[in-house]
Amino acid sequence: MEIFATEIPEVLIIQPQVFGDDRGFFFESFNQNKFRDKTGVKTEFVQDNHSRSQQKVLRGLHYQIQQAQGKLVRTIVGEILDVAVDIRRSSPTFGQWVSCILSARNKQQLWIPEGFAHGFYVISDVAEVLYKTTDYYAPEQERCIIWNDPDLQIDWQNREEPILSTKDQAGKYLKDADLYD
Repeated sequence: MEIFATEIPEVLIIQPQVFGDDRGFFFESFNQNKFRDKTGVKTEFVQDNHSRSQQKVLRGLHYQIQQAQGKLVRTIVGEILDVAVDIRRSSPTFGQWVSCILSARNKQQLWIPEGFAHGFYVISDVAEVLYKTTDYYAPEQERCIIWNDPDLQIDWQNREEPILSTKDQAGKYLKDADLYD
């Protein structure tokens, strides 16, 4: 497993060691001991989630104001642009974001710690995304920041309007959102 830093030090790109031959491939998608040793992140995952979305779907920017969730995200079918936004007021990187391409082909994962909003845009025809969380889903705690907040200026790398859920269309601007201290 290799770890790559992003512009926000707590957000990490993880590249598993893949063993492949003419039959296919094998890799460990998660190993708690290796994850802790290589990343320094000491956490437990309590829930696995799986979503499937069509091309141009944008999900996010989601977070839970209480029961904050760290997320380990990967794509097993297709390709997405994955985005993490620091929404911790006391952080030196508050309001900054990072993104990376996660795909079935590159097998990379993105570690997004608690205190970040998360979203992704589907580049391929379809994408299936798996992610582990450090706390349970709590719908009453869920919040959403609007994907195109002008203060964030996220480069979604797409030229067409995304397909959004009703919930995501109603996302708040960062300046009006419930945030972490």
